[in-house]
Amino acid sequence: MTRDTTQVTHPDDNCRPTTAWRRATAAFHAWRTRRQEHAPPTGDTGSPAPRPVPGAHSLWRMRTTVQDEPGSLAALCGALAGQRVDILSLQTHPLATGTVDEFLLRGPADLPASEVTTAVESAGGTDTWIERADAHDLVDAPTRVLGLAARTALDAAELPLALRQLLGRCTIRSRPAPADGGDRSAGGVPVEGALDDTVMRLRGPEGGVITVERPYLPFTPTEFARARALVELDARLGPRLPHGRDVLTLAEGSDITVRRADTRDLEAARAMHGRCSAGTLRLRYHGPVRDADRYLNHLLSPRYGRTLAVQTASGRVVGLGHLLWDGDETEVALLVEDAWQRRGVGSELLRGLVGMAVDAGCSSVYAVTQASNTGMVAAMRGLGLPLDYQVEEGTLVITARLGEAVVTRVEELGSASAP
Repeated sequence: MTRDTTQVTHPDDNCRPTTAWRRATAAFHAWRTRRQEHAPPTGDTGSPAPRPVPGAHSLWRMRTTVQDEPGSLAALCGALAGQRVDILSLQTHPLATGTVDEFLLRGPADLPASEVTTAVESAGGTDTWIERADAHDLVDAPTRVLGLAARTALDAAELPLALRQLLGRCTIRSRPAPADGGDRSAGGVPVEGALDDTVMRLRGPEGGVITVERPYLPFTPTEFARARALVELDARLGPRLPHGRDVLTLAEGSDITVRRADTRDLEAARAMHGRCSAGTLRLRYHGPVRDADRYLNHLLSPRYGRTLAVQTASGRVVGLGHLLWDGDETEVALLVEDAWQRRGVGSELLRGLVGMAVDAGCSSVYAVTQASNTGMVAAMRGLGLPLDYQVEEGTLVITARLGEAVVTRVEELGSASAP
């Protein structure tokens, strides 16, 4: 489900990876840019539509702007009725010079989106936008917002996904506050945030900036207020993670615990780096080993994804797995210290990350590595999912497609899903 994903950029320049690291992964980013589609969502696609079943219906989400005057809504309703389209729900977003009406519609399966748009515009609607909906959209707006607030209250890593589900397809960028303790006024963003047509900027809970962009559809003041309330809730609750953990027994008989991790595990992660060989760190970070510790604040932050940690019975962290939000793609990355490699730790981490990706509605996950990293390649193959392989200038990108059967498959493999 594309709408349930989000995009988060890297931290600002004072904690960006080095030029060498960026050069090592440039081939991957070029590959991803070529395959991503940035066009706004539409109801009709370029592929042939399946032959509609007689009497079947389709759901649509539609927005249109109308003049705030008596009879304007009635004209829209009449135009939709003329196309045999039912209105299942309606929200209004007041503007200074008009009103944005947001509809959930049900119409004949063989009715093209273009005909709905034409009918609406003939009745006075402007800036009309329409896309296919599904059963999830049948939930009314207050219930959906309360559900997103509950998810955010339980897990700080849910904030980017909650904003994404609240606002639809959009790009979310998190910029941290300056690491040098400088001006923390969030780049000039006022405390109440700023809305500029298709871009909203909000004060991040840690003092940085959260920027949300949706070029194909301007944000309304109502949407801005909802997003701001969700971010304020997150800030008031502070750092938090689900408390559960899974205790697993490896094939050799050792017990390990898989749990969620965040920036409070920074020292344990640095200690694990110190026990890793230079070769292991180089395979994971694709760059100079001396820079490995610099990435940890970003990787452990719930603003950019979710992290799983593997710890031994003594409490030592011996493995980290990261699920990183990256637009319509989601990256998985693993690091297991040398003494615990080839014992099944990486496979357990990867299964847990895939379980979280499924819960988040991601359509796929990818791993960026080198062909020589046989452990990562074997772990991806062990998922039993459809895989795509791309090689660009020595960089190997493995993409796993998460279909309808992925939940069952991950459970069969003994998934260490997030609690």
